Amino acid sequence: MSSSTADIIGREDPNDLDAILGITNTDVDEIIHDVNASVDTLFTWNYERSRPALSKLYEKAKTSQWNVTTDLDWSIDVDQEKEVSNTPGIGMAVEAGLIDLSQTPVAHWGKKEWTNFEIESSNWSLSQFLHGEQGALLCTARIVETVPWIDAKYYAATQVMDEARHVEVFGRYLYEKMSSQYPINAHLRMLLDDIVSDSRWDITYLGMQIMVEGLALAAFGFMHMLTQEPLLKKLLRYVMSDEARHVAFGVLSLQEYYQGLNQDEIKERQEFAFEAALRMRDRFLQQEVWERQGVNPLEVIKFMRENGPQGADPFQYMLFSKIVPNCKKLGLLDAGDGWLRERFTEIGVIQFEDWVDTGEEYESLDEVAKDRAAS
Repeated sequence: MSSSTADIIGREDPNDLDAILGITNTDVDEIIHDVNASVDTLFTWNYERSRPALSKLYEKAKTSQWNVTTDLDWSIDVDQEKEVSNTPGIGMAVEAGLIDLSQTPVAHWGKKEWTNFEIESSNWSLSQFLHGEQGALLCTARIVETVPWIDAKYYAATQVMDEARHVEVFGRYLYEKMSSQYPINAHLRMLLDDIVSDSRWDITYLGMQIMVEGLALAAFGFMHMLTQEPLLKKLLRYVMSDEARHVAFGVLSLQEYYQGLNQDEIKERQEFAFEAALRMRDRFLQQEVWERQGVNPLEVIKFMRENGPQGADPFQYMLFSKIVPNCKKLGLLDAGDGWLRERFTEIGVIQFEDWVDTGEEYESLDEVAKDRAAS
């Protein structure tokens, strides 16, 4: 277990806002981020294709590649102000009387300030997706190097191409169509550091394929449902097609491997999964957006949590709609007397345990194939 995992697991209250918001990115001008990692590079001289599910996934990946330059219409103009005015956000909730912020530093905000906040929130979200996709690019390249099965090496190689395409597409959209960018959130960076610095190949799988990619799949789906902007909508459909395969890759691979681990080894994976869940949840507090608006995020976020209507932010909970059922399929939810089940119950996301796992649904999410068939 990493030191940061021990810190977060040992925290008495995982919902302690002071502790969560006390973690900030102290080097916002950093360009090159160095993470020390020591891993074993595994050659396998056995080329027998012995895992049909992974072979099927590999074939699907080969036929579902798409091109950022030619498959998307980059001539589309993006009007951010129009976009946020048609998308539900905190400003709309305040205007509708669902949230009362009259006792906070933003009590004087009107439509102009809330519109600017929502625009910056969009800039922030796309920035974090971009940073997360680079993390996925590096992690998947690591999986090619460290996984012991030839079927997994084949598929992971296709995912490296997918992740390069995702970095390209989010980078292009962010820098060509959006009005500003944000550095990586501290919680996301700490999680990526933990994933890439761990020498165990299955932790790379668990951290990236199950947790980060699972959350991304849910987040992209939520954003796709809300946005009316045609370029972003198609972009998200295509990225989601790839992400569904990536999460399925993790589920299909780890389900087999975890059956051979002992109780102590499984407990370490449960703790890592819970740490990852908290890191990803905490990053969506968007503290950098509040700070850029000159507002202390602690004052506003704490007030909304204590005084807002129950379930006012379904997005925070829906993020786990892919993670929880996938953890259940891997056997992590109920192993060790249900330790992870208890933790997910504490943070209010256990209700997703029986939702469909991505190992079963990835084919239905192949939007690239659907578009090609239609044309």
